[in-house]
Amino acid sequence: METKNTNGSRSYDHDIIGWFEDVSEKAGQVQTETLRRILELNWGVEYLKKWLGDIDVRDMDASALESLYTSSVPLASHADLEPYISRIADGDTAPLLTQQPITLLSLRCDVENGIRISGTTEGRQKYVPFTDHSARTTLQIFSLAAAYRSRVYPIREGGRILEFIYSSKQFKTKGGLTVGTATTHYYASEEFKIKQEKTKCFTCSPPEVISGGDYKQSTYCHLLLGLYFGDQVEFITSTFAYSIVQAFRAFEDVWREICDDIKQGTLSERVTLPKMRKAVLAIISPNPSLASRIEESCKELETLNWLGLITKLWPNAKYVYSIMTGSMQPYFKKLRHYAGGLALVSADYGSTESWIGANVDPYLPPEDVTFAVIPTFSYFEFMPLYRENHDRSSAIDDFIEDEPVPLSKVKVGQEYEIVLTTFTGLYRCRLGDVVEVAGFHKGTPKLNFVCRRKLILTINIDKNTEKDLQLVVEKGSQVLTSKGRAELVDFTSHAEVEKQPGHYIIYWEIKGEVEEGVLGECCKEMDASFSDHGYVVSRRTNSIGPLELCVVKMGTFKKILDFFIGNGSTLSQFKTPRCTSNQGILKILNGSTIKRFFSTAYG
Repeated sequence: METKNTNGSRSYDHDIIGWFEDVSEKAGQVQTETLRRILELNWGVEYLKKWLGDIDVRDMDASALESLYTSSVPLASHADLEPYISRIADGDTAPLLTQQPITLLSLRCDVENGIRISGTTEGRQKYVPFTDHSARTTLQIFSLAAAYRSRVYPIREGGRILEFIYSSKQFKTKGGLTVGTATTHYYASEEFKIKQEKTKCFTCSPPEVISGGDYKQSTYCHLLLGLYFGDQVEFITSTFAYSIVQAFRAFEDVWREICDDIKQGTLSERVTLPKMRKAVLAIISPNPSLASRIEESCKELETLNWLGLITKLWPNAKYVYSIMTGSMQPYFKKLRHYAGGLALVSADYGSTESWIGANVDPYLPPEDVTFAVIPTFSYFEFMPLYRENHDRSSAIDDFIEDEPVPLSKVKVGQEYEIVLTTFTGLYRCRLGDVVEVAGFHKGTPKLNFVCRRKLILTINIDKNTEKDLQLVVEKGSQVLTSKGRAELVDFTSHAEVEKQPGHYIIYWEIKGEVEEGVLGECCKEMDASFSDHGYVVSRRTNSIGPLELCVVKMGTFKKILDFFIGNGSTLSQFKTPRCTSNQGILKILNGSTIKRFFSTAYG
């Protein structure tokens, strides 16, 4: 059957794409006007008065205002704005950052350490204001991206989405403001309901499953309902690729229970939350023939190591949709394995602070994805970055910075750090993301995400980023898979400096049997693959010791996930920390280590 949207849905797609094409055509002008709107709305707030004084920006020409703003207001980090946000959290109702009262705060995602770890310096709670604008732009980018996807992968109106989405528990600050993750705020908003109405596609799970608060119980119910509505599922999605992989790994263990529940119209005792049980049991009824069909498919999939699980169990699904760039890249291989040839479509580019760009080329594989900047969402500046090839010890990382330029002045092939001015009260705030301009969509730049600037592994003059670590682990895992049937499940690292000389430790969780000699080769390959000049020199002079590979028990990284969830994170925003010095995580890792290997790469 040919799958097409109805005229109403197609008309909406046409309208939102037409709007974006228009603002993209004149992106530079739109940006100048966007800054003017931000400053007019927030004129007179304490932070801006500190730098602009009593100048009435409402009477100024937009171009002159842009020039005044970028020359008078300094670049800022989150730390510079944190005192103002803390005052808001404590109940100060004066217009500090915005004229609009702030009632919601989002937990800022800390890339190095996951989302939030209570009670540690490493996981100090960091907040970002969340306003009506935040929810509206989320709805807008989701609708825009859906419209572009529907051009390539048309979906049936009234179909369903298997969404592995999770809300976290919210809490109140001293001043009475509600705090949660940005996704939690969005799932609780009217905009989330509007999104389903406008795109004419509805999630399989009721709100009680999404907001249940126990990710294991929610995941079970997502899987159960996804299979119960299996023939109606048009695509499969989650915020991060990790969540999808995690869900299907869990499915490998619980599929028999799910089949029993579908057959009998019951719900496993593993789901104990009363509201969740009631909501799910109100949906399902006994369906022995469906259960039998799923059971037969799963028995076949088990013999294939679950290759093509998605296409087998959800035959009408058109694609898998999720964030697959940056720290999600290590999950590509497993997700492709499950997808069995189904298209993987990378979701859009944003941060807790602001949405940035949409994937307007959904036919491209995740490795080639770019994001077209949406010029109405925030005012974007781009700080040119140049790589330092030689004396890297003189810089914070291997980049030399230049003065930020507006969106209209960026150049193809140049790398930049993004600087944000938002409607929610962040002014010239450095995001820490390194992007490369890959081209243009009309007049707006298309960005390729390169990496986070933040160093994650350093002992003395060595400087390695998350991307450096990912490349090294990929080299090691190639040795692993080429010499057996084992696969790398997940990894993290630690810079050990307590003992001299300091050295890197990489922790691996492996599924399958592998000979110790092979693991020794993996360790050596990773050590030799760090190309940072400071690291190579330090290894040759033994001022950094041999790399250590620690193999941990199966299930160790689930314990790390549980550790984060128990301290306020949500699965929707969880990222495995690629490097950690958190004592709680290190205790889990070291307590689960079953084998250790030291590199012989440098003799």
